[in-house]
Amino acid sequence: MSIFGSMKTAISGMNAQANRLGTVSDNIANSSTTGYKQASTSFSSLVLPSSSGNYNSGGVETTVRYAISQQGNVTATTSSTDLAIQGNGFFVVQSSSGQTFLTRAGDFSADSSGNLVNAAGFTLMGYSSASGAPSVVVNGFEGMVPVNVTPSGTNTVATSAGSMSGNLNSNATAVTSSSTGFLPSDNQSPVTTDTSKSSITGYDNQGNKVVFDVYYTKTSDDNWEVAVYNHADAASGDTPFPYGGDGLLGSTTLTFDQKGAMTSTGALDVPFGSDTPQQSIAMDFSGFSQVATDFTATGKMNGQAPNPVTNVTIAKDGTVSAIYKDGSNKELYRVPLATVASPDSLTLESGNVYSANGESGVTVTGWPQSGGLGYIQSGALEESNVDLATELTNMITAQKSYTANSKVFQAGSDLLDVLVNLQR
Repeated sequence: MSIFGSMKTAISGMNAQANRLGTVSDNIANSSTTGYKQASTSFSSLVLPSSSGNYNSGGVETTVRYAISQQGNVTATTSSTDLAIQGNGFFVVQSSSGQTFLTRAGDFSADSSGNLVNAAGFTLMGYSSASGAPSVVVNGFEGMVPVNVTPSGTNTVATSAGSMSGNLNSNATAVTSSSTGFLPSDNQSPVTTDTSKSSITGYDNQGNKVVFDVYYTKTSDDNWEVAVYNHADAASGDTPFPYGGDGLLGSTTLTFDQKGAMTSTGALDVPFGSDTPQQSIAMDFSGFSQVATDFTATGKMNGQAPNPVTNVTIAKDGTVSAIYKDGSNKELYRVPLATVASPDSLTLESGNVYSANGESGVTVTGWPQSGGLGYIQSGALEESNVDLATELTNMITAQKSYTANSKVFQAGSDLLDVLVNLQR
């Protein structure tokens, strides 16, 4: 047996226990780190050739492993931008230098630019929905952009179509322009008293409310004139005629059969405004009937007034949506998840992030809740998967083992002293 060999073996044992104590130290220090994964030390023996009469002590090697695939407890928070992954997968994040990594640390909050950044300074990446439903690049990170949740901006939709329905009284008196009154399409005052009116609201390209006055006048049996004006152009006083501005915006004739059903198309394009090209509304009056009962009219127009963003939500499938004041929503981004064949073999980087390597396999990206990936839980964080009781036990064990190895080294040192003193 070699005294030097036993001393080297003792040093090997002390180094191994020091490594073990190092992982215990890291685990305890990061026991409150969001998404941290427990590190552990595996031991393997190093054997040297020996004979029956001469034993050569070997040593011990250590390998550090990370329980990356083991999920920690998920706890609820009060922030909707705190994200936890329930199941498999990692968030795709980017460093300030533009490098892309994977992480389970979802403690994101908006920075000064509105981008979601976690406590370690990594920005959450996703696909923009500005051009429609995005598609995921399954084997790379191309096309991803920082997810921005700044609650600002408005959603304005100009009116492009409208429809009106109701009934035109078949017993109404048929009139024409005369000294007793003008047809509404003449845009003169006075207008014949045998005219019915309704109004409907739309929106221009800037979201301004525009009220349209619609007049219905029976011009002959089974024929009705429809004339449309901008209410803002009405004359002051008791009568709106004559309208100024653009004057008559449009008129058409509605024709009915003997049963009161419409036989004409009932379509009318209503241009208005000063924009170039001019805004136009496709009106549909085909919902009217002509029967012997009172005049009625109802209608609707598409479009929307300026509608500010009040909140941003993140759904289980990774959809980031803006919630507007009127309760409507609009998809802004889609957050993907990424995974590898062997998550526990990923390379650990500073900031609780990981990068793929040859042992972990290539990165595969997909939507949450598909392809074996988990789902995203908003307003929650994944805790560290460290068990403090286990770590404290490991610390005591490592300390005792280190001390025992040091005693072996000390014994070998004493034996060397004996050998050196033999020559005296």
